[in-house]
Amino acid sequence: MNKPVSIPPSTVFCGIDVSAAFLSVALIESDQTLTPCEFANDPSGHKALINWLGKRRSRVRVSLEATGIYSLDLALALDAASGIELAVLNPKLVNRFAQTLRRSKTDAADAVVLAQYSQRMPFLAWQRPDDKALRLRGLGRYIESLVVDQARLKGRLRTAQSSVTTPRAVLQDLQRAQAALLRRILRMRREAMKLVQATPAFQQRLELLTSVPGIAKISALQILSELILLAPAMTVRQWVAYSGLDPVQRVSGSSVRKQSRISHAGNRHLRRALYMPAVAAVRWDPHLKAFYKALQMRHKTKLQALLAVARKLLHAIFGIFKSNKPYDGNRLFPHLAFEVESIAG
Repeated sequence: MNKPVSIPPSTVFCGIDVSAAFLSVALIESDQTLTPCEFANDPSGHKALINWLGKRRSRVRVSLEATGIYSLDLALALDAASGIELAVLNPKLVNRFAQTLRRSKTDAADAVVLAQYSQRMPFLAWQRPDDKALRLRGLGRYIESLVVDQARLKGRLRTAQSSVTTPRAVLQDLQRAQAALLRRILRMRREAMKLVQATPAFQQRLELLTSVPGIAKISALQILSELILLAPAMTVRQWVAYSGLDPVQRVSGSSVRKQSRISHAGNRHLRRALYMPAVAAVRWDPHLKAFYKALQMRHKTKLQALLAVARKLLHAIFGIFKSNKPYDGNRLFPHLAFEVESIAG
């Protein structure tokens, strides 16, 4: 959970722009912005950065953007260091703040913006995630990558089988690879399920997730692995923004009025985990089915309607996690009673 922290005297403000290979670091010290410098984004670079920041005689307040695996190891290292306060920010918040300040977009400029954010905006201290939650998310992300590989391999095998020129040895090798990949997926799912079953809080949430029509155990495991690190104080609107399922309007005056779309500025892993449950939910849950049909009657495309269902599923999950009660479609859609009755009839 993030909590506001007041500014102690003689604070140095630091912004770190994180990329796969490098960290661009800017400091504001005594109201002067120092020239940004660069460190490697690896354990030795993190150690060098912490030693460099430790040479300041003041407390250092650091801001960086949440950029998945590229920022997590750095955040863990900074959080463990003494004399450093850390905030991990939603990139959308930083982008809005940056639009009023910068003219150019470079790593060094982004680092300066983050340092200015630390200096000017309310500071929310980052809380280190639970180790078990980190393990579950790591397993979930790895399983997801294996499933993507499996889909690609299926496509290759289908293409190979469609041609009479494909050597038998190639077909056999692709089939063996497919079987081996399936065994790996099943082994990783067992490992993740073992972790869930050994952790009562995880087990409870998995059971709540499977109470939602359309969410079976495999999907529940993937969704849980993405939601498990979210701060308890987040609102449902913040959940939706985090997922990138929040709608974006494109209207300007009377001449520009394009169809709304989702922002995509969020967690693509969570969006992917919610998509197939949304497809299943419009078949098996009368409330979500009625909602889906109502959107299509308002001339929404099938994809737009499905993404809206995925967003509603996220609302439902937020509600059942907060209340610790199984899914109830009547609470999620009290205004769709007539449509639900007609569908059920």
